[in-house]
Amino acid sequence: MKWEKPPKLYIMGWLVSMPFITLALCYIMYGGEMWRNWRIPAACYLIIYAIGFVSWRLHVVYDLNMRKKFPSLDQTAKRVRYKTAINLVIMTPSVLLIFFLFHTLRIFNYQIQPNDLLYGYLVGLAVNIIFETLWEVNYLVEKHKETAMEKELLERMQLMQEFTNLKQKVNPHFLFNCFNTLLALIAEDKIKAESFLDELSKVYRYLLRNNQSGMSTLADEVNFIKSYSRLLQTRYGQGLQLQMNIDPAVNNYELPALSLQLLVENAVKHNIISKQNPVFININATGNGRLIVENNLAPKINKPDSTGIGLANIREKYRLLKRDDVVAEQRAEKFFVSLPLLEVGN
Repeated sequence: MKWEKPPKLYIMGWLVSMPFITLALCYIMYGGEMWRNWRIPAACYLIIYAIGFVSWRLHVVYDLNMRKKFPSLDQTAKRVRYKTAINLVIMTPSVLLIFFLFHTLRIFNYQIQPNDLLYGYLVGLAVNIIFETLWEVNYLVEKHKETAMEKELLERMQLMQEFTNLKQKVNPHFLFNCFNTLLALIAEDKIKAESFLDELSKVYRYLLRNNQSGMSTLADEVNFIKSYSRLLQTRYGQGLQLQMNIDPAVNNYELPALSLQLLVENAVKHNIISKQNPVFININATGNGRLIVENNLAPKINKPDSTGIGLANIREKYRLLKRDDVVAEQRAEKFFVSLPLLEVGN
């Protein structure tokens, strides 16, 4: 068995218990005589402390090794059985060696009396039960904390992985749409294509720089949407109108990265966009901690295949953040989405 440094709780247990053990054993051996002859308690404390230290140190080594051999919470019963057996058969009976030592050396003429061993055994048993229970309860509390921390860490790692998976779904989808637009512009107007490519590089730099943590501030998302909307308006011209009303008080609130981009992209994807019938997208954020994105409806006759990445992706990100209050509904001739804004640190 390995000799490790005793935990602080074990040391405190020995320091607290030894005065009482010594006093009890000394009284069992000498009775009231110990109060009349100061040499008796002096000798008792010296000898019993020395023997007690060796016994306690062996107890600590055994106890810590039991923890290593049976460390988990579901092995508690087995750990307790082994420690109980050792306490009853070895640890507690070791107290009786003190009586035999005093009897053999005739220290202050001590001779073992009929009930001395029984009382000594009960003293040792009581002390061992109290402190072994205290040590085991402390260990169980620590293991529960450790298990809770491990569970929390695993949940965080899982959330990070799920966020990463969601981001990997968004970015290729976003690039695919942009490259389609760029190909169309190259054939129509090379100057506009160059301008579009320049805006695209700015937008994607934002994605690479700010989409690592999974969250963005509302201010960053709004600035990104301004650049992103210029990409869309390069192609659609006056067919797409974007208006924003953002309360500065919520600029530093957070939301899942690219949420705005996905909602704007959905409005473009599912509606007819023309100069005669433009799509109006209104983005509003007020002090009530909600972001509202609204667009008029002009559904395409031949609707494109929907992968469900857009709104479903946003709902999934909020689910990972323990929020289920994303609202999406059709109101008259408009489509309305309301997202909760999260205060930093909450």
